[in-house]
Amino acid sequence: MPQPSAQVTAAEISRIAGVTRATVSNWRRRHDDFPTPSGGTDSSPLYDLLDVRTWLGTRGYAATADPAEELRTALRLHQAAGGPTGVLLPLVLAAAQCTPEERAALAGLSDPSLIVRAEGASADVADLVPGAETVRFAGEDIDVLRALLRCVQDDGTGETALAVLAERELEDSAIGGTYRTPAPLADLMARLVPGSCERVLDPACGSGSLLAAAAARLGAGSLYGQDVVTVQAQRSAVSLLLAAPDADVEVRLGDSLRADAFADLTVDAVLCNPPYGDRDWGHDELAYDSRWAYGVPSRAESELAWVQHALAHLVPGGHAVMLLPPATASRASGRRVRMDLVRSGAVRAVIALPPGAAAPLHVGLQIWVLQRPEPAGPERKTVLFIDTAEAAGDRASAGSASGTRGARSTLDWPSLTEAAVGQWSAFTEDPDVFADEPGTARAVPVVDLLDELVDLTPARYVRASRTDIAPGDLARETEEVRRRLVAGAASLGEAARYTDWGAAGPKPREWRTATAADLARGGALTLLRAAPEPREVAGEASPATRPVLTGQDIARGTAPSGDPGSLRTDSAPVIATGDVLVRAVAGGDGAMARVADETDAGALLGPQVHLFRPDPARLDAWFLAGFLGSAENIAAASTGSTVVHVSPGRLRVPLLPLEEQRRYGEAFRRVHTLRAEAARATELADATARLLAGGLTGGGLIPSPPSTGNDRTAGAGSA
Repeated sequence: MPQPSAQVTAAEISRIAGVTRATVSNWRRRHDDFPTPSGGTDSSPLYDLLDVRTWLGTRGYAATADPAEELRTALRLHQAAGGPTGVLLPLVLAAAQCTPEERAALAGLSDPSLIVRAEGASADVADLVPGAETVRFAGEDIDVLRALLRCVQDDGTGETALAVLAERELEDSAIGGTYRTPAPLADLMARLVPGSCERVLDPACGSGSLLAAAAARLGAGSLYGQDVVTVQAQRSAVSLLLAAPDADVEVRLGDSLRADAFADLTVDAVLCNPPYGDRDWGHDELAYDSRWAYGVPSRAESELAWVQHALAHLVPGGHAVMLLPPATASRASGRRVRMDLVRSGAVRAVIALPPGAAAPLHVGLQIWVLQRPEPAGPERKTVLFIDTAEAAGDRASAGSASGTRGARSTLDWPSLTEAAVGQWSAFTEDPDVFADEPGTARAVPVVDLLDELVDLTPARYVRASRTDIAPGDLARETEEVRRRLVAGAASLGEAARYTDWGAAGPKPREWRTATAADLARGGALTLLRAAPEPREVAGEASPATRPVLTGQDIARGTAPSGDPGSLRTDSAPVIATGDVLVRAVAGGDGAMARVADETDAGALLGPQVHLFRPDPARLDAWFLAGFLGSAENIAAASTGSTVVHVSPGRLRVPLLPLEEQRRYGEAFRRVHTLRAEAARATELADATARLLAGGLTGGGLIPSPPSTGNDRTAGAGSA
């Protein structure tokens, strides 16, 4: 029986070809030979995938097809025909472990031979992937097998294919609340564990990002994970085996609270981002569980159950770092458990994050740093509270409550991380002499926390400590920031005077374009990207002393601020003046691209940044940056749902003479200056308003009396 024809929507055609939806609509109207719909409706037609690929190939668009999007399309068709997705996860591991030459040889096999090799490869790694079963592939699976192989070959790591498969499986199973912990947050949480650790556990491991951070940042050699969602446990296992090939990885399937797969295991550290607000966590059946050393959590306190589960798995003196919702620190139902945790010295620090740091994006989550008490250990007299809102620029916004695509502000992760880690390091060095930093960090005596609320919300203690600033110092600080605001407003006004532009005519201008991949093949530019790597082996001196430019630096318009320890320092590209830098993850506020200047020159190219090095005799740098960073261009070249990645080779650039490029380039440079000055003025206005409001409400500042004769002295209040 013949297989049903594969069909795609107009939106999928636009992603396959690397163009906008409007371009596909224009093709349908202008080209008589464009494939006719083979299904769907008049308002939402479907097209035969083979016909579409043939048509695109005749016009040179086939080379721009994104392998990740090809895999998504193949999976959708595969699923519609009854093919499962989860069975493909072990194949990502098998394919990623092959050399590029071996993957190229596999791509050249006939369909029957590839199916046989896929079955064998899947069986070879099945023991490493929890819940994996023996699988048999058939002829109808060949399209998705080849799409998966192309996707792994394209990025060389397997992470893209892994994300696409997990994304599809989660969508099809309608599982909610499964979010990947962002890489900067995972790195921050790992850095909060003092020293190095050999064994690390994540009892709700999800995608495995926290355990991967433990391997990279702490040098952990044994990684243990458990997750109740099958696809998450499998994804975590595969991802960790690829990211930390030298570590012993053990990931198991199951509910850690109800069926602890590592009941007899103790580890040096626990990193965890557990599920929130789960009232069906096993309260009744686990009422007499030995893990509840600090009190039986109520039905509404699943988070405190996870906290005690983590502590039960630690060796004495071991640390747990957990990401928790803010209600955990203040809910009345958890007061008794919090009291015992604080009284015993298990709670060492609570760090407040701004909204947008992790899903759910509208909530300002908290990091709890816990330590299992030692039988003869020192008495812990204080708890450290840190509020990172000011360090992050207070620029995070709610975004989508579902955690999918949507506008979200850019957090200043380097500053946030520096503030949190710096204060925590100073506190752990000697808690008794720790110096509070008003508005950011405060060490609070345990006795002051054991009241009728036992509220562990950082803002309750940290922001109140602003009253410790002398009024004169506060007034001088406020005046200095205000003066900088006035100067910044003047600079913004100067940048806004640019008027050297006009209407193109009755219709928008159209031009021929080429993809960045085509320009690179033609020698007009060179495309570079840095790959994140584990830190150097302990004991080896790192040659990296240069700063690293990150995507956050591009968005904020700041100098390179990244940590060179996250790169393979002997191969990371060095930025030169005139390079065009584009963020690899779309979304958020701020610019997507900029041209490297003297401040950037000599820095290392960080992860999640694409570098385009133009030939100045053929391409103007600012012209290139302006078009590469345009919203329409970025949208057409992006893939993903929760995290939207930019495929650099699919970005398109108009083919214009160099002299005309330079005119556009000068305009784009002025636009960049305007954006930078506006952002600077906004930050200074926020800082000025925050200092004034805090000073007035805290009693450090008072309004000046009105001058004599001021007409504001008269009014309703004087009647």
